[in-house]
Amino acid sequence: MTRPRQFVIEADGGSRGNPGPAGYGAVVIDPVTGETLAEAAEYIGVATNNVAEYKGLIAGLRAAKALVADTAADGVPRVHVRMDSKLVVEQMSGRWKIKHPDMKPLAAEAARILPASAVTYEWIPREKNKHADRLANEAMDAGKRGKQWEPSSSTAALDTPKSSVAAALPPVSGPPGDAAAGAARARAALNRPASSAPATPQVGWAAAPDLGAPATFVLLRHGETALTPEKRFSGSGGTDPELSATGRGQAERAAEAFAVRGTIQEIVCSPLRRCRETAGAVAARLGLEVRIEDGLRETDFGAWEGLTFGEVRERYGADLDAWLASAKAAPTGGGESFAAVARRVAATRDRLVTRYAGRTVLVVTHVTPIKTLVRLALGAPPESLFRMELSAASVSAVAYYADGNASVRLLNDTSHLR
Repeated sequence: MTRPRQFVIEADGGSRGNPGPAGYGAVVIDPVTGETLAEAAEYIGVATNNVAEYKGLIAGLRAAKALVADTAADGVPRVHVRMDSKLVVEQMSGRWKIKHPDMKPLAAEAARILPASAVTYEWIPREKNKHADRLANEAMDAGKRGKQWEPSSSTAALDTPKSSVAAALPPVSGPPGDAAAGAARARAALNRPASSAPATPQVGWAAAPDLGAPATFVLLRHGETALTPEKRFSGSGGTDPELSATGRGQAERAAEAFAVRGTIQEIVCSPLRRCRETAGAVAARLGLEVRIEDGLRETDFGAWEGLTFGEVRERYGADLDAWLASAKAAPTGGGESFAAVARRVAATRDRLVTRYAGRTVLVVTHVTPIKTLVRLALGAPPESLFRMELSAASVSAVAYYADGNASVRLLNDTSHLR
């Protein structure tokens, strides 16, 4: 029996705006010689990075299948796919669930091209994927000119000299599977220089290049109310105060700062009035709608609503001590414990991360929900809530990646209020 042919596919996709003008690139390589056997690239119009990356994978798999035609005894090549998209690699390897509706049909299309047993996947750093990245950018450049990519104009192969490609590629012989892919990853890691670093540094709220665009929550605490300067407990069980004149000014300055930055794509908000007024100021400035999320409401402080810390200490000292000592203890009079708030906030976070994958969302809420999101992102204990300062109309930020990890980007920034 003729041994099935073996190929390495490198694929990539990009979007200038995410979503924005997008294109993909894919290259099929001989793993022994490093020779480029086929290239594919296409401008696909407005799409997200993830869609473009999946399109690149599909194009690469189809190109590899077309190369074998009738040359292999079983008609199926053995293919090792290398991509810098952690999302695509993990989803196609079956380790991550595919939740986004735009990704499911693309993943299914890719899976139909070759049998699952014939394909292995490996994540590689962006700087190791230059050939496919250049093809994707050439496709986007062509689209900008109102044209499609032409192979005759490509310079992508110049980024990956043939003499160095074969040495860098992991062997794909033997039965395909995670063990082979894992060994290849280990060999690649050992061969990388200790000083190697991502080609594109992470800036501000930008995405880490290997994990795709995260769902980024820009957390805005509401502006001041009459209760804020007096440091009175003001939760969801009290009078639902409006913003003070100072608070309205803070909301306007926050709105101006977000307009200058230009990164906010969605706005969600606590149902309480002070948050709705703060979010409304930003929404009016950015031309966006506000979506109310009940799970973002402040803690119900029970009988402590409207009191200062000192007044609570004087009237309900034993209850206050218990509350400070345990996240499971609730304020006097049937309020919410921090543990209950954490469950509510975490459930809301999970819904929003799924809904806004790859987007930057302004989350207008209160002290406890913001501190809870930061605490959970850091994996910090409940008592850390008492060790964070969070000023009125301050901005914090947390990014949530497709692998389930989170990155705290900012905490209690008030520079826009000065």
